[in-house]
Amino acid sequence: MTVQEKGQIQIHTENIFPIIKKAVYSGHEVFLRELVSNGVDAISKRRMASMAGDCSEGEEGKIQIHIDREANILTISDNGIGMNADEVKRYINQVAFSSAEDFLEKYKQESDGIIGHFGLGFYSSFMVAKEVEIVTLSARPNSEAVRWTCDGSPNFNLESAERSQPGTEIILHLMDDELEYIEPTRIKTLITKYCDFMPVEVQLEGETINKRNPPWRRSAQELTDEDYIELYRYLYPFQGDPLLWVHLNTDYPYNLQGILYFPRITGRADWEKGEIKLYCNQVFVSDSIKEVVPRYLLPLRGVLDSPDIPLNVSRSALQTDRKVRSIGNFVAKKVADRLKSLKNEEPLAYAEAWEALAPFVKIGAMEDEKFADQVAELILFGTTAKADSESDDASPDPIPFGENAYTTLNGYRSRLSDGAAQRILYCTDEVAQASALSLWTSQDVEVLKAETVIDTQFLPWLESRHDELHFQRVDAELDDSLKDDEPELADQDGATQSETIRNLIKEAIDNEKITIQVQSLKGDQAPPAMILLPEQMRRMNDIGALMDQRLPGLPDHHVLLVNRRHPLVEGLLKLKSGSVLVGSTGTSPTEALAKDLSRHIYDMARLSVGGLEPNELAGFQNRSSALMGQLMERGN
Repeated sequence: MTVQEKGQIQIHTENIFPIIKKAVYSGHEVFLRELVSNGVDAISKRRMASMAGDCSEGEEGKIQIHIDREANILTISDNGIGMNADEVKRYINQVAFSSAEDFLEKYKQESDGIIGHFGLGFYSSFMVAKEVEIVTLSARPNSEAVRWTCDGSPNFNLESAERSQPGTEIILHLMDDELEYIEPTRIKTLITKYCDFMPVEVQLEGETINKRNPPWRRSAQELTDEDYIELYRYLYPFQGDPLLWVHLNTDYPYNLQGILYFPRITGRADWEKGEIKLYCNQVFVSDSIKEVVPRYLLPLRGVLDSPDIPLNVSRSALQTDRKVRSIGNFVAKKVADRLKSLKNEEPLAYAEAWEALAPFVKIGAMEDEKFADQVAELILFGTTAKADSESDDASPDPIPFGENAYTTLNGYRSRLSDGAAQRILYCTDEVAQASALSLWTSQDVEVLKAETVIDTQFLPWLESRHDELHFQRVDAELDDSLKDDEPELADQDGATQSETIRNLIKEAIDNEKITIQVQSLKGDQAPPAMILLPEQMRRMNDIGALMDQRLPGLPDHHVLLVNRRHPLVEGLLKLKSGSVLVGSTGTSPTEALAKDLSRHIYDMARLSVGGLEPNELAGFQNRSSALMGQLMERGN
């Protein structure tokens, strides 16, 4: 039978070609993904139809791409099920009538391998081609080859053709401004990007380009650690090895496979877009999946592959619905389960990874109530408590980590006395808060080590979940256990040493916003003075600094605690009385020196907490040098 026919494509939306070219697909390069996907689809159809006895079986499926640089022609061919004239008229001429969906009605039970669902993928070819030809031969018995041609208008031409083997050949006559697609390097790049893990071999000029056989489609029992690491290195070259991974595999109530990795983040993580790659039946779709996984998991890396995630017609954007939210909850739970098993089975490895895991876990807990319950016992804090590195306990607390240790909140509370069980002491900077920290630890008080930025929000969130708890930074206030309650004697004017010191320093500082307290502190390591910031005041200051995107500074209102037992403060008292100034002829230079020393004590307290602004450092250095010079002169 000879076929010769001309006519008009039945377009269900008026003038749909400009819509396809300009609106449906955001990038021209996806035409290759769509045409190769259609070829893989056709190969899957032939395999299923041959199993049902409806067509010949044929050779192993293969997609072949050829370039004709002289004629500016790109050809994509497959050895799939092919089409006869009636099928071409039905599936090609009727735009948006999906042959895949029609096919699935017949072969529902084996539909997993069918990629296309939209019926518009083929027409993406008109984004890059001024004319498109289809030469196809159906694998069904007694079929004849046909050729379909179209120049991008609603007009087509359908005629008999010569083709000996079943399959389909798409011939693209490229536009003059789309000639990048006859460059082999460009085509290889696109195959690697979109078609790398398709189940069918994709060849360019006879060379196989894609890897096939994605690891995430195999069971976890089949894969070794090296298999997982090799995939990570391939997907994210030059990024080092991952910390750990989570293998996902479920077929109910949706079909989802994937492997997610916790990376060793060295720079700023992407909490808005993410780096997880989304596939649909092994076809790369997008690397922006913020609609699928919760925001706190976006910086994870790896692959999610699911035919059940609803995409728009071009597959370039996701549509949020109940199923997508359910998939997101499933992913979060599997992540939590993986972390729980690691902590229970390999606590030392978990502690080693905690610094990188902490942002995911803490932000996730604050944003997701279900996730918070799942990871409640997985949240670690550094601790000043000593861990027993030789313990045989399978779940030690504290967990040893080098010279340091980690503990859980419940582990910390279990070691507190009953009276102190409601107050959680912590520090955020062991250097800046060293004076206060050493006061507490010298009395064998355990202190948690918190993280500066995230814990500014995380600790108040923990308090909101546990009404009985109160977090207090080591430099917020000191309790009576750190103070020496020895009685003070008054001088001949009725003033105690504390009152004298307070008045002297108050006069030197001359700032009504600063509250000065004088105490006798225990321990030889207690500093001459330290800045105390009431917890709520400091939190407001920290939050204000974060909103202003700067490091928190020293609030105008703060407490200066002076340790009257420190030798420098005791010397200040003697200096004030003039008893160490041998040969002095008047009190005025002595009082001036005492005032300078008082100011120096305050400056050192500010310096220890980072409270000196950069423009104040030069003045502090000059005053310190002048003060040392005066003391040297007086000593001589």
